[in-house]
Amino acid sequence: MGLNCGIVGLPNVGKSTIFNALTSAKAASANYPFCTIDPNVGIVAVPDQRLDKIAELIPTEKIVPTTVEFVDIAGLVKGASQGEGLGNQFLGHIKSVNAVLHVVRCFEKSDIVHVEGGINPIRDIEIINTELILADLETVEKRLGKNEKLMKTGDKHIIASVGVLKKIREGLNNSTPVRLFALTDDERKHIDDLHLLTAKPVLYVINIFDYEKDKPYIDMITDYSTKENSKCVVISGDIEAEISQMEPTERKIYYQEMGIEESGLERLIRETYRLLGLITYFTAGPKEIKAWTIKQGTKAPQAAGVIHSDFERGFICAETYNYNDLVSIGSEQKVKEKGVLRLEGKEYVVKDGDIMHFRFNV
Repeated sequence: MGLNCGIVGLPNVGKSTIFNALTSAKAASANYPFCTIDPNVGIVAVPDQRLDKIAELIPTEKIVPTTVEFVDIAGLVKGASQGEGLGNQFLGHIKSVNAVLHVVRCFEKSDIVHVEGGINPIRDIEIINTELILADLETVEKRLGKNEKLMKTGDKHIIASVGVLKKIREGLNNSTPVRLFALTDDERKHIDDLHLLTAKPVLYVINIFDYEKDKPYIDMITDYSTKENSKCVVISGDIEAEISQMEPTERKIYYQEMGIEESGLERLIRETYRLLGLITYFTAGPKEIKAWTIKQGTKAPQAAGVIHSDFERGFICAETYNYNDLVSIGSEQKVKEKGVLRLEGKEYVVKDGDIMHFRFNV
C-alpha cells in the first residue's frame, strides 16, 4: 500500500524547507506566503536497516525498500475555508492524503516574516484546525441537506446517515476534529466518502532552530498534542536541509560525530507509520529482497494481495519466519533446519518483520 502524507501549515513555517530536506527535491523556498502554489510531490525510500541485514544473510541481486510519498502543500491562512489565500485549492489537496504532517514554527528569525506577526505555536495550530473544521462543516451541511430531502423515501441507510451527519455537525460546531469523535465502524461508513479533512490522523512537526532556546515551544505543542491524543516530532528543517546535501559517507560520519542515531526523515516516517497503524513485512530471495507496507492486523491472504491480487485470490499458505529469527540463527537454511519456518494459513495475522513466501494457485 502507498503511504501519502501532506505537509501543511501556515506560510513561512518551513514546510518547503523540510520537504526539500526529506526528498532532496528542489521545491521553491522563499520568504513570502504562497511560494508553493502547486503541490510538490516527492517519493522517498523508507529507511529500514533490516533490509541490509537480510541481504547479508540471504545474498540477492537487488534490494527494494518500500516508499512514502510526501506532498508539500501551499500555506494556509485565516479565511481559507472562505477562499482566502489559495483557499479551496489548498483544502482539496489535503483530501487526497492518508495523513497530515502539520508543521509548526517554533523558531525566531527576524529575516523570516511570520504572517501572524510573531511566534505563537498554539495559536498557529488552532488557525489551521479552525479552517479545516469550517471546511468540513460546509461539506457535512451539503450532504445533510441532500439526505434530509431523501428521508421521505424511507431508505434506512439515508435515515441512519442523517443521524450520523447531525452528530458530526454538532461536534464540529463545538470545534472538535472528526478524528477525536467516538464513532462506530457503521457510523464511519456514512462519512468515509466525504473525505473529511479533520478525520485524517495528524502528526505535529515541531520545526526548531535551537533546541534549548525553542524548548518552551516544544513543551507547549507536546502538551497540546497529548491532550488531543495526537503525536509530535521535533525536527530542524535547516539542519536537515544541510545534511540532505551531504554525500552518504559524509552524512554517516556526521551522524556518528553528533551522536545521531536516525535522521529527521527516519523519525518522521517511524512516527507516521505508528500514526497510521502500519507495519512492514519482507519477501526475500536470490533475485530480490523487498519491503512491503501493510496495516497492523492484516491477515496473510490480504498481505499477499499487496504484491498481486492473484496471490490473494489463489492463496494456499505462507512460509513464514521473522527477521529476528533470521538474525539470531544466521541463515535461511538454518531457520529451516531448526524448524523455525512455519506454514501459516488464511487466519494468520502478519507481524512486523515477518519474512514470507506465499504459495498460491489460480
